[in-house]
Amino acid sequence: MVNRSFFYGEGLFETILYRGRTTKLLRHYRRLSESAKYFHMPCPDFETFCVKIEEKTKGRKDLYVKVCLLSYGKPRYYEMPQKTELKVFVYRYLPKLDSVRVCVSPFLRHSSDPIARHKTLNYLFNIMVKRQAMQQGYYDGLILNETGHITECSSANLLIVKKGTIYTPHRNSGLLFGTTLQSLMEKVKVEETQLTLKDLFDADHIFLANSLIGALPVSKVEDTIFKIDQELTKYLQEVLQEENTV
Repeated sequence: MVNRSFFYGEGLFETILYRGRTTKLLRHYRRLSESAKYFHMPCPDFETFCVKIEEKTKGRKDLYVKVCLLSYGKPRYYEMPQKTELKVFVYRYLPKLDSVRVCVSPFLRHSSDPIARHKTLNYLFNIMVKRQAMQQGYYDGLILNETGHITECSSANLLIVKKGTIYTPHRNSGLLFGTTLQSLMEKVKVEETQLTLKDLFDADHIFLANSLIGALPVSKVEDTIFKIDQELTKYLQEVLQEENTV
């Protein structure tokens, strides 16, 4: 039996701002288990998931925790996984409180790509997007699909605000529907729609969203400057904090 995560990138992971057994932690587990089912990977129950994390965090909170579900099975690439193993990695959480600059990535994603909809260990595309953006002096790159619609960044969903309405790229554009975005959409009105670069540059405000950054304002896309709405930023962050509090 071989480690298929090592051989083929067949595996899943969750990136968590850990604060105990919160509603947000359960949301992370549900996404992991749903993706495991999709890829025919055995998945431990929620109690096992929590205990594994607690063994590593040792009562500490406000930590950056990465949980990986590794796949094991026969060595041929097309074989089904036979068993899995949870691995937990703990890091110091360093919040990013200021705004960021992003660019439009030259790398395109096809909207029908099934891998894009899951948080897998097959992460090379995302790595290339992030590296290319950082080499140009940006925090991250916005990924377009084959029809020119915006999907997401390498590790965050996108929110744009226009005339008081919050929009996010439609999941059918080909993206990972993040746990932070999901949480926000259950509490705040966010319209899911196909977005173009014109929509982006016509926006009043832009945010990136994921578990570690919350809702992070974007101050610049390429050469275009965007205003930071401090009141809206504070409100979105407070809404997101509610679910990740014991």
